[in-house]
Amino acid sequence: MTIAEKILATHCGKTRVSPGELINVRVDLVLSNDITAPIAIKEFNRIGVKKVFDPNKVVMVPDHFIPNKDIASAEQAKMMRDFALSQGIIYFEVGEMGIEHVILPEKGLVLPGDVVIGADSHTCTYGAVNAFATGMGSTDIATAMATGEIWMKVPPTIKFVYHGQLQKWVGGKDLILHTIGNIGVDGALYAAMQFEGEAIDSLPIDGRLSMANMAIEAGGKAGLFRADQTTLDYIKPRATRSYTVVDPDPDAEYAQTIEYDASKIEPQVAFPHLPSNTRPINQVGNVEIDQAVIGSCTNGRLSDLIVAAEILKGRKVAKNKRCIIIPGSQEIYLQALKMGLLETFINAGAVVSTPTCGPCLGGYMGILADGERCISTTNRNFVGRMGHTKSEVYLASPAIAAASAVLGRICGPEEL
Repeated sequence: MTIAEKILATHCGKTRVSPGELINVRVDLVLSNDITAPIAIKEFNRIGVKKVFDPNKVVMVPDHFIPNKDIASAEQAKMMRDFALSQGIIYFEVGEMGIEHVILPEKGLVLPGDVVIGADSHTCTYGAVNAFATGMGSTDIATAMATGEIWMKVPPTIKFVYHGQLQKWVGGKDLILHTIGNIGVDGALYAAMQFEGEAIDSLPIDGRLSMANMAIEAGGKAGLFRADQTTLDYIKPRATRSYTVVDPDPDAEYAQTIEYDASKIEPQVAFPHLPSNTRPINQVGNVEIDQAVIGSCTNGRLSDLIVAAEILKGRKVAKNKRCIIIPGSQEIYLQALKMGLLETFINAGAVVSTPTCGPCLGGYMGILADGERCISTTNRNFVGRMGHTKSEVYLASPAIAAASAVLGRICGPEEL
């Protein structure tokens, strides 16, 4: 069996499962946020049960419109907060919170071999630490909070193998953008994407989190990595419970195997209005921008901020352009502060925000007007995603976003 199949088999009490099979699955963690939790809470109350199945396995994180941007978002946050406190579940408040898909691995809540579901499509992020993680609708989440189980169809697995070593400035974001550009936004529809190869072996955990995060942008059900020494070095200081590393069997059957020469992959930019509309940086041309955003559950981790600071240090954001930097968690914010990164950003003329999803979903902290363009380290660039339906979002790595903020047009750091 593949990694996905072995994890699912363990969680449904079977020795073996196969793609297409319908199964009931026990879950290790159920997640929702300030947009999706209120719907799940209403459905949970309709079921008629009084308590969640296990308060230590239900997590709620306010991150999309938090700190509250208006009365409507304040009401949603209050509903979630009241429910969380009454149930005694795991809950993070402003000042200790962060973007959900950043803080759950950071706090050791997601571990190898887990099944994690969340009322957020980017729950697939946790595959980077060898977990089967996927997004579901709020009604599914309500049922899982009540019963501790979900039903699902076992997905087929597509194996992606990245040979060779990465060029300078190329990271996980570039690998996944290149992959989505190659197979399309439905190229892995309802499949588990299993990432392997020499380039993956040398990829830091932050880069793996970026790749798993965007599995959904290829239509994937989940994105999974083996748990190697890099994974264990990240997990061991954080884990507060036991876990089981899951490797694929040598004779595992894959729906497809797709191979890349990673040494030939350049920094990537996804043009509007699809993550699959990718081009290497040398084919971008002259694209003026109005705003650069560095952050989100895709690229708001410490290593992302370090890269951005390396490029922005001693330089200035281009005149009349905006650069917004959003650390993914309070811990990352504090580390960036201690390292002097925030001073570098402010001296460069950038804005530094408290952790929030904010502009990624057109929430706040960087909404685009008619005709404006943004280079962003976020994960989606659909029509109207970050504001006006006639605005444009270009997806890229922190290195490209930071360099573009300096020149006021999309470019790679090599130009600087």
